[in-house]
Amino acid sequence: MHAFRTHTCGELRGTDAGKIVRLSGWVHRKREHANALFIDLRDHYGISQVVVYPVADFYEAAKRCTSESVITVTGEVLARDKEAINNEIDTGEIEVRADEFIIESPAEQVPVPVFGEPDYPEDLRLTYRYLDLRRETLHKNIILRGKIINSLRSRMVDQGFTEFQTPILTASSPEGARDFLVPSRLNPGKFYALPQAPQQFKQLIMVSGFDRYFQIAPCFRDEDARADRSPGEFYQLDIEMSFVTQEDVFNAIEPVMAGVFEEFADGREVQTPFPRIPYKESMEKYGTDKPDLRNPILLKDVSDFFKDDSLTGFGIFKKIVGGGGKVIAIPAPKAAAEKSRKFFDNMDKWAKKEMQMPGLGYARLSEGENGETRSQDPVLKNFEPEHLEKFLKATGLTAGDGVFFAAGQKSDAYKLAGAARNSVGEQLELLEDGVFKFCWIVDFPMYEWDEDNKKVDFSHNPFSMPQGGMEILEAANTEEKQLEILAYQYDIVCNGVELSSGAIRNHKPEIMYKAFEIAGYGPEVVEDKFAGMINAFKYGAPPHGGIAPGVDRIVMLLAGAKNIREVILFPMNGQAQDLMMNAPSDADPKQLKELYLKHIPVED
Repeated sequence: MHAFRTHTCGELRGTDAGKIVRLSGWVHRKREHANALFIDLRDHYGISQVVVYPVADFYEAAKRCTSESVITVTGEVLARDKEAINNEIDTGEIEVRADEFIIESPAEQVPVPVFGEPDYPEDLRLTYRYLDLRRETLHKNIILRGKIINSLRSRMVDQGFTEFQTPILTASSPEGARDFLVPSRLNPGKFYALPQAPQQFKQLIMVSGFDRYFQIAPCFRDEDARADRSPGEFYQLDIEMSFVTQEDVFNAIEPVMAGVFEEFADGREVQTPFPRIPYKESMEKYGTDKPDLRNPILLKDVSDFFKDDSLTGFGIFKKIVGGGGKVIAIPAPKAAAEKSRKFFDNMDKWAKKEMQMPGLGYARLSEGENGETRSQDPVLKNFEPEHLEKFLKATGLTAGDGVFFAAGQKSDAYKLAGAARNSVGEQLELLEDGVFKFCWIVDFPMYEWDEDNKKVDFSHNPFSMPQGGMEILEAANTEEKQLEILAYQYDIVCNGVELSSGAIRNHKPEIMYKAFEIAGYGPEVVEDKFAGMINAFKYGAPPHGGIAPGVDRIVMLLAGAKNIREVILFPMNGQAQDLMMNAPSDADPKQLKELYLKHIPVED
């Protein structure tokens, strides 16, 4: 018989009754009865009930054995009485009578209980992550993660892709976030950077003559934490393809994404094909380029209705619109009929506190004495009847509905309106349940206005091919025209979560120089920061494109987790600290000397 186990704790069934078996695992829970001690024994695979009778010479030792101690039990498999069957676990038809009991590793009192999964502070859970990972929910999430990665890898190979590994120590490259720098001992005063993404390398793989590349790639960015973003490091399904159009990328990747979600949907629906939504349309309808299509609320630009305050009696919005701003309506179906005024006031407070905006206007619609729809709230109260009728027709609102208004400069108004759409949809329980709704966001602008530096700059990805190529760049001789240039850039979004960004790449040096020139960067910048890639392009580069879905976010959605740290084995906390390993930590003076570094104390 094996030294530790003949079966796992999730393996035994009623048909195994009468067998002599050996199990090893952790003491999950103990229950002492008058004539027996019951131990739920847990391992990676499940739970089996072990019964220890008082006649056993190890009975007292078993009673004293603490939770989470590791034990080995040998004994006979017994069929449970019908009334004692536990249908909540796979092994519920049997129990194992302990004839031999060995404590392999006693456990001290655990600071984070495993049984029952009580709510504990996150910092405590991360400090004792190895205990936290024993909990059923988190353990299942990590197993799910492994299965999803295996599925992604298999599907990519089936699509004709080959997996390659790109360097971890590389050169610093401006990709929109801070680099993690690594000092070089052999090259004093110089630094490597951990890759924010394998962007340049995967393009160079295409230049090298390979055709379809993928990698489950680690990426490193010195960013602040969010619910859907881990500080420090993350993994993405990195993909690049040669001789492809945007449509070719969609045709190759959409089946992979849809397929893996269908495989692990667990009864939830995956809607295909993915609709394509231009960036401009997404911003106007949803206030974001990451729309949650489960929410039926559509935004409406109602700025024109407030241009004349003689028709509205509401001068505040007239002033905003007159100054070039926007007024965006966020419908709240049936909210006036089903919610109190407190709901509307709380949304206004939310806008001021959480969004740091001046507030949200609102109006509640009711039915008047003559059957007309009216509002007693300030924004719509003094609308001329004909003007109000046109407004209601344009927005699709009727008696019993509510409506919120986000007003301000265009970008601010849409940002607030998009966030308010999400909040209203959730609070009114309008989101479609049990479904994954994907979309492609396409036609991103190549450039945006940098208000801080008062200049045109790249908006999404500087390596993207502009729609129209060199011709469109040369024709854009004003800032206004430059801001109208679209790129072959695209995102995949699912249920309001951005899963990936991608693009058809700019593979022609002359177009790259021109694209960077418009953003205010001379050829010397391109040749310094992107020397490897721009030089490679001078020796024949194929048209190519790719995408990089985020593995952590895919798992988070499929696991139904609210925080990305719930699907990562050993995550950092919100301050980018590994509390379990005590990282980051101070460096030894000897290490600093070897690296030609000197520590500068932080001033209080």
